[in-house]
Amino acid sequence: MRMAPDSRAGLPAAKGGGWPHRFALLTCVFTVVLILAGGLVTSTGSGLAVPDWPTTFGYNMFLFPWSKMVGGVFIEHSHRLLGSLVGILTILTAAAVWKTDERRWMRRLGAFAVGLVILQGVLGGMRVVLIKLNLAIVHACVAQIFFALMVSLTLFTSRGWQEDAGGMDDRRLARLSLITVLLLYVQIIFGAVLRHTGARLDAHLLFAALSSIHVILLSYKILKLPNPGSLAKEANCLWILLLVQLALGFASWIGKYAAMGEAFTPGLIIAVTSAHVLVGAMLFAASLVVALRLNKGGPFAFKATDAPVAAGGARA
Repeated sequence: MRMAPDSRAGLPAAKGGGWPHRFALLTCVFTVVLILAGGLVTSTGSGLAVPDWPTTFGYNMFLFPWSKMVGGVFIEHSHRLLGSLVGILTILTAAAVWKTDERRWMRRLGAFAVGLVILQGVLGGMRVVLIKLNLAIVHACVAQIFFALMVSLTLFTSRGWQEDAGGMDDRRLARLSLITVLLLYVQIIFGAVLRHTGARLDAHLLFAALSSIHVILLSYKILKLPNPGSLAKEANCLWILLLVQLALGFASWIGKYAAMGEAFTPGLIIAVTSAHVLVGAMLFAASLVVALRLNKGGPFAFKATDAPVAAGGARA
């Protein structure tokens, strides 16, 4: 196995790290917290605890009294405030990218992230106003796409991405990684359907099996490479997250569907199901990082840099 040759020689590389990377990483951290909060909203049935939007019981949402944030109101309103914080951080990330990064596709990604976080906020609000479960499912699925996008931006703005010469010259492994990401996302969709409607447990279990097989196969193939480098750590992270996720999924199934689940306290069921959502998001993100690294410079290339634009609009 050899590394793909670097086809970007002679192009000025955008500097990795700096404020774009810091803001992107910070946005990722708070998005993880936001996903956990969203899981708690669904697990506790607090989605409609605050009946209006964008206000909160008629208050400006940022001025709602802390003394009234109790029970489900606390969970739902905290979720909204965290969403607003993630929105602000996304704007700061995009602004930093536009100011310091010369790669056109990165600027477009930054702008897309801002548009997506706005859409996600509107979807969450419309779910409350229109009281539609379908919107809750879409809201949950878009959250994962946004998280994946922010993880990608964090990777693309890192020094490691800039300094890495390219992906592995193995088309089968690269394609396997992409298929794994796709299967995990389909699994997330059916998970959202199951959580919000109680339907399609069969599809959720089917894609749990398919995605698990692919995660194990992908991890195994990476670890068997002669020189996997830092990909070995990411491959180990994949199968460890998978084991944790399968354990949480089994515990969630027992708590909600099996007779022995009667021994589970309500608080334990809430904790397990919410953790299942969070670890699922982390597994999806980890698989995406592996896929992006494997496909960099390969048949599905993600260029690290763009050529600068010369006067008159022609590329130098």
